[in-house]
Amino acid sequence: MVGDKDKLDREVWRDNLKRIGDREGFYEELGSEHTALHVKRGDTLIVTFENLDHVVDFAEDKMPWGFGFVESRGWSMLGMMAHGFTWYRDETVYKFFDRLRDEGFFNQFKEVVFYGASMGGYAAAAFSAAAPGANVVLISPQATLSRDDAAWETRYHKAWRRDFSGPYGYAPDMIANARKVFLFYDPVAPLDAMHASLFRGNNVMKLKCRYFGHRIASLWARMGVLKPIVEGAISDTMTQRDFYRMLRTRRETRRYQKEMLVRLEQRGRPWLVKTYCEAIIARQPGPVFRKALRKADAVLEDTKASKR
Repeated sequence: MVGDKDKLDREVWRDNLKRIGDREGFYEELGSEHTALHVKRGDTLIVTFENLDHVVDFAEDKMPWGFGFVESRGWSMLGMMAHGFTWYRDETVYKFFDRLRDEGFFNQFKEVVFYGASMGGYAAAAFSAAAPGANVVLISPQATLSRDDAAWETRYHKAWRRDFSGPYGYAPDMIANARKVFLFYDPVAPLDAMHASLFRGNNVMKLKCRYFGHRIASLWARMGVLKPIVEGAISDTMTQRDFYRMLRTRRETRRYQKEMLVRLEQRGRPWLVKTYCEAIIARQPGPVFRKALRKADAVLEDTKASKR
């Protein structure tokens, strides 16, 4: 029964998106793995890429990422959705973007912005080649998952069998004709940093989110800066100074504080852990930091005793 209900929910969801597409733009199912929804509003187009399962199962409004955000600003949207971790490596998707390019679809907009995170970041970079002059916003993107070019990438096993050598394949090459590329990544997350290093060019602005890990956008959301950062990148009004000023609020965000604690503990510096926990507890007590403080105190005390 659960399976039948889930199938029904998805059919209702598809019918709803089709009605929206028929009324305001278009809705297309690209083979069995991908879906596209276009809603035309203003002369700025935001092209987003995400996992369709996340939309159906987790998004409150059951709409592509940022639909409400984009809609509230009067922008147009092309929401690309993948059913599973496909990295959009599918012939139907290549032909879809070829068709949009050849028909002049992107030319009707004053501004075009490709946006995506992780898998979506790879796709946003790769398919931006269909719209030369577009801005591109990438969060923790992959350059490729090709075993020949990125054998050091140990994640995303399900996508390794995909062909990354075909059209729109190697993402760093595909951004050559973009107007500007905003690339957000954590320089101390080794695999993400290695991917980021492959994106080069005078049009690339790399913005470091140190100690944020891979899921940068979710931490931005907790900090309350997701929308201003994304809006600043989309409108191309954000400077590096603006960005790093917004990042200062990370110091008061619990997830970031815990990430820092883990890293300090991994360094084996109990006095640093003690100092950090005391500073955090003075502002906002928490059991995780109290426990870490007690542990650090015990280690320091044992060290003193051994030297007597």
